[in-house]
Amino acid sequence: MADLIVTAALVFCLLAASTHLVTVALALYRVSRPRNRMSERSVEPVSIVRPVCGVDHFDEMTLRSTFELDATDYEIIFCAARDDDAAVPLVRKLMAEYPHIEARLLIGDDRPTSNPKLNNIVKGWAAARHDWIVLADNNVLMPSRYLEDLFRSFGAGVGLVCSPPVGSHPVGFWAELECAFLNTYQARWQIAADTIGFGFAQGKSMLWRRDILDDAGGIEALGAEIAEDAAATKIVRANGLDVRLVDRPFEQPLGPRSIAQVWDRQVRWARLRRATFPIFYAPEILSGCSLPAMAAMIAAAGFDVDPLMALLFYIGVWFGAEALLARVAGWQMRLHSPLVWMLRDALLPVLWVEGWAGNTFVWRGNDMSVAKGEDEAAISSASARTVASRSAARTSCETRPMASASAERKRRPVKRSSLARAAGTAARMGRTQRALYPMPSFAAGIAYWLASSAMRMSQQSARPRPPPRQNPWIIAIVGFGQPIRALKAASFKAS
Repeated sequence: MADLIVTAALVFCLLAASTHLVTVALALYRVSRPRNRMSERSVEPVSIVRPVCGVDHFDEMTLRSTFELDATDYEIIFCAARDDDAAVPLVRKLMAEYPHIEARLLIGDDRPTSNPKLNNIVKGWAAARHDWIVLADNNVLMPSRYLEDLFRSFGAGVGLVCSPPVGSHPVGFWAELECAFLNTYQARWQIAADTIGFGFAQGKSMLWRRDILDDAGGIEALGAEIAEDAAATKIVRANGLDVRLVDRPFEQPLGPRSIAQVWDRQVRWARLRRATFPIFYAPEILSGCSLPAMAAMIAAAGFDVDPLMALLFYIGVWFGAEALLARVAGWQMRLHSPLVWMLRDALLPVLWVEGWAGNTFVWRGNDMSVAKGEDEAAISSASARTVASRSAARTSCETRPMASASAERKRRPVKRSSLARAAGTAARMGRTQRALYPMPSFAAGIAYWLASSAMRMSQQSARPRPPPRQNPWIIAIVGFGQPIRALKAASFKAS
């Protein structure tokens, strides 16, 4: 029995590491390809539709980038649900600064679907005058070659071109954690899947040929799923076409983040993936380093190899490959990034469970649910509160800036967590698990060590924390080694 466990652990950790290295290699191939070797396609006349809702930290920079593209024959259509939205004055200001760029602002609160973002886009799709339409979120930073990169990927047999977001300009430790989720984890997997011909749509940037979506029922057809990118993937594949990603994903500047903001966003995306593509979501629990690292320590103990040395070698190879990808791609990476990546992977199993544990989430103040039976109730409740708190929005179309009073931005919610609370929670969890479950104490040890390290880095002026009374690594190693040694001793006595 002991030999079987050791063999299974060895096979699992080797397969996981091989898969990880293959995805890194595929992503490296895509992001490092010279542009002159890529298929060339001229930029067609295109309409860029950008929905706005509130003002994020870098919105002026991201929205301004729409006016500074290298292409010439394009129009910009901004969409807002209300005239008193905080983003409206910013949009009018930018339109005034670039009078030579054809730009419009559409305001209206139509609700043909249960998706608030999609509802905001519908009027822009209807007003677009070109056959090619880009749907781009307000927080996407467009490089000057933005349209060229999108059209370059729109080859034969392609029905949609997208780009996953790549986090940039983080402020604070938790924004670094969000970069870790977005860049060398999610973007890496999406690029690798696309390279082998299995691309999925990503709603941050989508280049559509109008007739493809109109034949499927129009822009409202994207409301068939709770996530418009999932609906887009299914529509394109139903037409026998492929979804492709750009070779170099576009940035999303982050700014400061709280742990609650990062976690809520990742839980929202996890539940959306679970609801729309459950078959592909189920194996995500195996995608991080935590479980393979545990398996590597079990295998090392079974072969009389120092488990700590095996762990250090394993995570060195794993995160060394991620560091190489981040460096070549030019993605966010600092000296302490490997610690952040370890924390991310330690959280992945918990995130996976959260994806199955619930159906509801909040998106920009809108209560939503991934359960089809609950969607209408959740949206109706949110709509009732919205209507009760404001007058009905009027629909208007603006082609030039207009004077308007500045809208005060709503105060941000109070931070619901902190590094100190995270470290304390991890310590309590570690003590409980060490007492009850020696094997799972490995995850608690990692969480406690990473949270403590994060606190020391982010609070430079604070006094250094005393070292823990017990080393979580040693506890983890002992917890892993005892069952293996016991099984081997039992087998020896039986023989």
